[in-house]
Amino acid sequence: MTFIPDTATLLTFTVAAIVLAITPGPDMTLFLSRTLAQGRAAGFACMFGAYAGVAVHTSMVALGLSALIVAAPTAFIALKVVGAGYLIWLAIDAIRSGSSLTVETERRQAPHIGASFLTGLGINLLNPKIILFFMTFLPQFVAADDPHATGKFFFLGAFFIAIAIPITSAMVLAAGWMSSTLRKRPMVTRAIDWLMASVFSAFAVKILFTQGR
Repeated sequence: MTFIPDTATLLTFTVAAIVLAITPGPDMTLFLSRTLAQGRAAGFACMFGAYAGVAVHTSMVALGLSALIVAAPTAFIALKVVGAGYLIWLAIDAIRSGSSLTVETERRQAPHIGASFLTGLGINLLNPKIILFFMTFLPQFVAADDPHATGKFFFLGAFFIAIAIPITSAMVLAAGWMSSTLRKRPMVTRAIDWLMASVFSAFAVKILFTQGR
């Protein structure tokens, strides 16, 4: 099939995708914090929302839209400010209504699946570092003069999601097990809330210093 890269390219891409999947970032922080706060269902909803964002980023790279955003300084600055602000809001929310405040009533409250999905989608789409990453990462595996480049971009984006889902799913499952273990230790879960808030804030600062070119 013309849209499938050769075996050597796929093997190299697989190794790179595994490394990326286990690298900490805002998405992973969100998966784990939401799982601790509302359970595995909410954690998985965040995860699939983020991967829906990956699909959007892949489409933007394939269609050349990401390059336009990065090339427009005003649009890129606006994206950085909005993305950083969103992470700060998540940090505040982690402290205001984090796992230690919800874990005791977890059994009586249904996890907010739709909201968690949209949060995962938002944190992915509003991260300019992900746009830059996909702009520089995917093109390394597709020749510029390849007549089937668009199809290969879409294939690699889907392949990345297929590789990453089992890895991040294992993390969500592990966090779900931790939440049941930590249910009886509110001081520990409160410390985790502050840790997650600190991580979100650090990523927000990092995003603000991201350079478009």
